[in-house]
Amino acid sequence: MPGWTQILIVLVLIVLLFGRGKISDMMGDVAKGIRSFKKGLSDEDDVQSAQPEPKTIDATASHEESAEKNKASHG
Repeated sequence: MPGWTQILIVLVLIVLLFGRGKISDMMGDVAKGIRSFKKGLSDEDDVQSAQPEPKTIDATASHEESAEKNKASHG
């Protein structure tokens, strides 16, 4: 397990390599990605809850209706 001094040295090296501005830009991009991901999940839940339940059709009723239509059209 690394000690605090080792972690501090690694952080200082990262800041020196990338610069403070680049690190804050990367963290901002990560935060935007996380927000976008959460928004996508909540939008998906909204879409699923907004979809109506499928309607069931009674086969006997539709058969009777089509038979009545056929009788009416044939005279």
